[in-house]
Amino acid sequence: MKDRNDDYITRREHLKDLSDEALKERFYALGETIVDPLLALGKQYTSKSIERSVLLRMGFSSIEAKAIVDALNEHNLLRKGAGHCVYRLAKESRCTLQEAGEKIVSKDGVDTLLEVFESHE
Repeated sequence: MKDRNDDYITRREHLKDLSDEALKERFYALGETIVDPLLALGKQYTSKSIERSVLLRMGFSSIEAKAIVDALNEHNLLRKGAGHCVYRLAKESRCTLQEAGEKIVSKDGVDTLLEVFESHE
């Protein structure tokens, strides 16, 4: 059997005196420094495919999701999140999510959404 030629012992030197709890805290702190920039990107940027995926999980068919995303993108509302737009329209119009999606596709709900988001900016 061949000996391992690695530097594990020297690389762990700064960690050897840490308790299990301290190691756990360090692990989560390092994890946050890695994940935080990814979360920031996720909050700032989206794509049509991501938004369609959200709508699929809300119960829309792929054809409906594509139509909703296209309508929102056409009016620069995709940045608000397709699921958020459908939810807000359903809340404003006192209708179901499905009906709100249909209103967005038929462009009836787009004006309402533009007004809702304009009043909150």
